Amino acid sequence: MIGLWLVLAVVMVPLSGKLSSVTTDKAVDTLPAGAESTKVAVLEDSLPGGEDNTFVFVYHRAGGLTGADRATIERHHNTLAGRYPPKAAAGEDDEGPATRLSTDGKAMMFTLDVSTTYGAPEAIVGPLRDAAKDRPTGLELDVTGPAAIDGDMDAVFDGIDLQVFLTTIIVVTVLLILTYRSPVLWFVPLVAVGAAALTAMATVYLLVKGFGIVVNDQNSALLTILVFGVGTDYALLLIARYREALHHHENVRVAMVHALRGAAPAIVASAATVVAGLLCLLVADLNSTSGLGPIGAAGILCALAAMLTLFPAVLVVLGRRIFWPAIPRFSTAAQDKAGLWGRLGTGINRRRWVATLGSLGVLGVLAIGLTGNTGALREQDQFLSAPESVTGFTVLRRHFPELGGQPMTIYTRPAYQERVVDIAERTPGVAEAVPGKAVGGWAEISVFPTDAPDTAAEYDTIKRVRTGVHGVFGAQAIVGGPSAENLDTEVTTRRDEKRVIPLVLAVVLIVLGLLLRAIVAPLVLMATVIISFAAAFGGSVFVFDTILGFKGIDSSVPLLAFLFLVALGVDYNIFLASRAREETVRLGSREGMLKALTATGGVITSAGLVLAATFAVLATLPLVMLVEVGFLVAFGVLLDALLVRSVLVPALTLLIGRRIWWPSPLSRPAAGPPTDRHTLADEEEPALQG
Repeated sequence: MIGLWLVLAVVMVPLSGKLSSVTTDKAVDTLPAGAESTKVAVLEDSLPGGEDNTFVFVYHRAGGLTGADRATIERHHNTLAGRYPPKAAAGEDDEGPATRLSTDGKAMMFTLDVSTTYGAPEAIVGPLRDAAKDRPTGLELDVTGPAAIDGDMDAVFDGIDLQVFLTTIIVVTVLLILTYRSPVLWFVPLVAVGAAALTAMATVYLLVKGFGIVVNDQNSALLTILVFGVGTDYALLLIARYREALHHHENVRVAMVHALRGAAPAIVASAATVVAGLLCLLVADLNSTSGLGPIGAAGILCALAAMLTLFPAVLVVLGRRIFWPAIPRFSTAAQDKAGLWGRLGTGINRRRWVATLGSLGVLGVLAIGLTGNTGALREQDQFLSAPESVTGFTVLRRHFPELGGQPMTIYTRPAYQERVVDIAERTPGVAEAVPGKAVGGWAEISVFPTDAPDTAAEYDTIKRVRTGVHGVFGAQAIVGGPSAENLDTEVTTRRDEKRVIPLVLAVVLIVLGLLLRAIVAPLVLMATVIISFAAAFGGSVFVFDTILGFKGIDSSVPLLAFLFLVALGVDYNIFLASRAREETVRLGSREGMLKALTATGGVITSAGLVLAATFAVLATLPLVMLVEVGFLVAFGVLLDALLVRSVLVPALTLLIGRRIWWPSPLSRPAAGPPTDRHTLADEEEPALQG
């Protein structure tokens, strides 16, 4: 088995390094083909001269611009317009946009359209800023505009894959060392998970090349987090079973067989649940969301394969000595110790209603946070530290309030250009509409809204403009641009939520039903996960709004957080419930749950800490969206592992009793006189159970 993985590594490792070459964050690749802004972007890219990157140069001086300032700005404009000639180079005479002076005389601006043939925004924005450094002392410049924001956003993602990969390795290493307190054992799961991660990256690269799946930088980072988090969880569960088996079996191979028999069903069911949940994303219209489905599923399956084949093989080869200094010794008299989790189970059993109502009370208080600021996050507010492109928009709105929004782009048939311009100008919320060149059977119009970018008011203006120009029969007018793309993304995401969330709930419920062969238990477990998600989201909103001062929630966060917390949160319930069902067959429902809590409490808590820590790695990145996803999922996982799985689920199971397994045979009393003390105990009152 080890040899097979070595051969696989020779093939996969070179391919894993190519994943970054196929990632894309372009809106035209992310949005569905049917979105109106996508049609504009595709059309713009197909016309002679290619698509433009729009940069806005805003010069300002607090005491007012001097004559030397204005001369410098005119020189910069002429130099840059000559260096980056506009689309008019395709055959039309166009001198490019002129400079504009603010009414207060303190600022001056001009717009520069740079063809994508000159490179990506990230590659262009730096040289543009450098070219304008030669200016009088005290004259400030902010290079902003849609392309500048894209360039600064791309810069955030530069090297993010390597950063996430290395940070995750460090975090997992530290946690494994603390968990096992062994100088060598931590290295084995880390190697196995690392092999799974590299294999997953290579597999995703092949999926992109073969099926055209969209992978953006965000999904690439999530792939690494998923594989390391889930893979380490599987390792912790298997090692716990293996250590337990080593006390009862002298031969390490026999012990591993017993460990796999005990742990593999729960691990496979866990992986199946997460994979099924991820594949539900395929019904989403947003390409970046639907692409995460197969990407994440490939990562989970690679982690599953590595932890059930490579990892056990390495453990068996290394033998008992890998656990040094706490080597598990074989003993026929070995007995399980109750420990902390046994005492917790006893306490919950004695105070079932207190544990249930107390847990629900804590979750309910946290869920109150949902009344906070859950509005959509603007693109300009995505950065933890505002770059020049974002501060430039603030300066632009202060000195040019009539041009405070991002420009819309309208394409229409040339014969209808004048009429479409007239309709756009008369639309409430529009400052001006400027007709552009006509080329390739289409005429371009730039429309400037008065409201700030990505606000509800600007989105309403975009909708009004679209309604107005669509009414011109024969014009075939379509409205796009950066803010229109963000609007279409938000609308598509909301529509995807209505499709994906019910489907995820149904699929996960079916998987739980098949695993536990019951109806009541899956319903109870799903209910606890949903309540846990609401509490995690509410608590996170409070932190984002009150403590961190974020200005909203990114539109993609609720769906991603729901998917991860439901699919991954159910994992711990699967580990606990599957062990409880196994023990119930021997001991009865009450003793079975208490035994399961004692046996799995430590390992599941450790797994929750590891998974939470790996997602928390995202919170170290300088982008609000990734911080929100990382914190929310990490907090939700901890809440689920430490409270829901440890207290609420055992308390509910003990309250419901054997009926939790309805309609399986475990839900029915044993036939004949209750001679078995565990079966009898299930029927007795708590006061008699002692």
